Amino acid sequence: MLARRLLAPLGGVAVAIALYPVTWGLDAIAREGQLGPGFWPRLALGGLALACVGKMLEDWQRLRRAAPGAPDARPPLARGKLVAGIACIVGYVLLAPVLGFALVSALFIAAFLVLGGMRSVPAIATNVVVGVVALLYLFVRLVYLPLPKGDGPFEAVTLALYRALRLY
Repeated sequence: MLARRLLAPLGGVAVAIALYPVTWGLDAIAREGQLGPGFWPRLALGGLALACVGKMLEDWQRLRRAAPGAPDARPPLARGKLVAGIACIVGYVLLAPVLGFALVSALFIAAFLVLGGMRSVPAIATNVVVGVVALLYLFVRLVYLPLPKGDGPFEAVTLALYRALRLY
C-alpha cells in the first residue's frame, strides 16, 4: 500500500531530475545581468520536486498513523474535475498564441477558481484582475519575457492593456 502511494510522487521527482539538465542550454542567450530563460523552467522543476517530496512525506505519515487495515480516509477522486482541469491547461497552451497571454490567463484563473468551488463573482473577478496584473508585471516588466500578444483584435487589446498598465 505504501509503495503504491509513493510511486506517483517519486515519478514526479524523477521527471524533474531528468528534465533539469535540459534547461541548461536555455541560458546561452541570456543577457548580462538578467535572469536567463532557463531560470523559470528550473524554478518550476524544483517546485515540482519539492511538492512531490512533500506529498510523499504526507502520505507516509498518514499511512504510519493509520490503524492497520483501516479504510482510506481521503475523499474519492473527482474525475470530472480532473478532466476539466486538464482541458483548461491544454486549452491555455493552445489558445495563448491566438488570444494572448493576458486574456487566456484571465480565463484560466477564472475557470480554475470555479472548478475549485468558488462561486462569488466579485471574489473571482478580484483574483483574475490581481492575478493577471501581477503576472504581467512579473513577466513583462521584471523578467522581460516576450509573452504572446494574440492575433488580430486580441493583439490590439493586449497592447492597450500594456499601455494602460505602463508596461510599454
